[in-house]
Amino acid sequence: MEIFNVEVRVMLKKGMTDAEGDTVQKSLALLGFKVQKVDTIKTYVLHVEAASKEAAVAEVRRACEKLIANPVIHDFKVTVLS
Repeated sequence: MEIFNVEVRVMLKKGMTDAEGDTVQKSLALLGFKVQKVDTIKTYVLHVEAASKEAAVAEVRRACEKLIANPVIHDFKVTVLS
């Protein structure tokens, strides 16, 4: 078994309102920045013990589907860092 560092990026699906991103964009505009849109993304790094890279990805995908991401409003991307 090996430890794999697996990054998960969780973002809102297209069409979902990103209230946090909207607030940041408006605040930046008030400060004089010409930012048209801000999208927020949560990033997690999971340190997973698994027999292979593929097994680590499968385990993290299951974790995302069960807890980390809400499938109704979120998309997620899984990347093995090491």
